Amino acid sequence: MGALCSGGGGLSRDTLDRFSDRCLRFFPCLSDPARRSTFCLRITLVMLHLIYVGVLFIFDKDLIHKTKQEPWYTIIYLLLFAATLAQYFVTSGSSPGYVLDAMRVVNEADISRNRASMTSKQPASSKNGDVVVTIDGNQLGRNLLGRGTMAWTKLVMDMYPSGTSLRSVTCTYCDVVQPPRAKHCHDCDKCVLQFDHHCVWLGTCIGQGNHCRFWWYICGETALSLWTGTLYIKFLKSDISKPWWLYAIMILLLVTLFFCLIFLLLLLLFHSYLILTNQTTYELVRRRRIQYLRNIPERVYPFSKGACRNLYEFCFAQSSKYRMEPLPTAQELEEKLRPYTCSDVLSCRCCC
Repeated sequence: MGALCSGGGGLSRDTLDRFSDRCLRFFPCLSDPARRSTFCLRITLVMLHLIYVGVLFIFDKDLIHKTKQEPWYTIIYLLLFAATLAQYFVTSGSSPGYVLDAMRVVNEADISRNRASMTSKQPASSKNGDVVVTIDGNQLGRNLLGRGTMAWTKLVMDMYPSGTSLRSVTCTYCDVVQPPRAKHCHDCDKCVLQFDHHCVWLGTCIGQGNHCRFWWYICGETALSLWTGTLYIKFLKSDISKPWWLYAIMILLLVTLFFCLIFLLLLLLFHSYLILTNQTTYELVRRRRIQYLRNIPERVYPFSKGACRNLYEFCFAQSSKYRMEPLPTAQELEEKLRPYTCSDVLSCRCCC
């Protein structure tokens, strides 16, 4: 009997192993522990949204009655709900702007330019009025390979002050030359342009390529939480008779939502401040550890171009995902150190 049970247990384990292998075949992302964790967090976030909205439409009879009388109210609420979830998945699936991708684009563009210039310099022979160009492809490829790999290095080093060591700006993990404001993310194992932070709930880094999407997601999530909290309070204040357990569930959900709303409001204000001053979370928190920010006074924002210009570039100049900013010169830093005067306020120096 023991052998039979053991055999039955072995059979069950084999069945579970086969089922697990089949699931991993259909969902290869689940084989990676980090991706599996991100997938579970996304499912949890979606379920929380569905629970909060579902409880309202199941138990709030006033809301159902109002929906019949004023359907536009519920339609706008559901549109905000759907837009917030859509923005979440768009942001989580977007690229933050990896240094390796930017380097590949720069090097390929440089190779294309060199290839075109070298092609135009090749000797041409004429036969029957047609021009025939002869090119040794292997030799051309070898000549362009060295030039292409140096294009990125030259571009990045021009953004640093003269005399900067190449080794000091080379990532020890990716072995690529990092432009200013880039940082290696240990969660993604890649260097990110204008690195802000790694968001666990989104499962991706927030950087130059998706910071704008991230801000809009926070904005939508804050508005949705505020509206949902208002509906919960109206339900608790209504004259509809409710069992005690429903009161307990609604109060528990409302208290949790309140803390989430406070966190979202603070996060929205914090990132709005970062946008207006052209900073990142990493630069603000680790300012004294970043070599090119270490000797700059706290009240000086070295990459700021004025609140209005910063806001414009953040919202409307995102077409170039790999836009990089050079370090400010000593003269520019001195200008930023100069205290504001009445004439500066009248001329909107803080905005331009």
